[in-house]
Amino acid sequence: MEDEVVLLDTWASMFGMRVRIALAEKGVKYEYKEEDLRNKSPLLLQMNPVHKKIPVLIHNGKPICESAIIVQYIDEVWNHNPSLMPSDPYQKAQARFWVDYIDKKVYDTWRKMWLSKGEEHEAGKNELISIFKLLEETLGDKPFYGGDTFGFVDVGLIPFYSWFYTYETFGNFKMEAECPSLMAWVKRCMQRETVSNTLPDGKKVYDFVLAIQKALGLE
Repeated sequence: MEDEVVLLDTWASMFGMRVRIALAEKGVKYEYKEEDLRNKSPLLLQMNPVHKKIPVLIHNGKPICESAIIVQYIDEVWNHNPSLMPSDPYQKAQARFWVDYIDKKVYDTWRKMWLSKGEEHEAGKNELISIFKLLEETLGDKPFYGGDTFGFVDVGLIPFYSWFYTYETFGNFKMEAECPSLMAWVKRCMQRETVSNTLPDGKKVYDFVLAIQKALGLE
């Protein structure tokens, strides 16, 4: 019997993009259900009653929540190549560490910059740039975070590229100038159809953020 796979998501979510990339890497067919986060569906509230957030992967009626956990689940259930997680326990622990770092730092720092002005805004911008510089340093001279192969950390970070234009515009900086090696990594990732077919245009994301800002009266 064929697996029934449903993804509850919203198009601009970098966390949902992770799941879509992982499913594409594994060639998994699934039903996509777009969620309106201002009017969450009964299915989303039922499947993720704790956090009430997307993304949620529903596999044969059973929900899996939190994007990093979902990507690991996909890698284990559809365990044919390409493998996203390294097999070495230490390398696997390191991969989990860096995705956890991305989860805890990038989005919250962006919000700090976005929702503030003056010195606080500038501090948020500088902190965001320093985070990306550290991630660039961690990449080193490897083609991908997984070494020669596209892997778990790459899946965890590349969706944020669709938000780079927004970060740059609100922060008045250029990622290419600040983190040239990271941008070279972005270009390598974007050569993969699983990535390029998933990530939305950066200017579309920027318009989406402006609409949120207007709705919240933050103009």
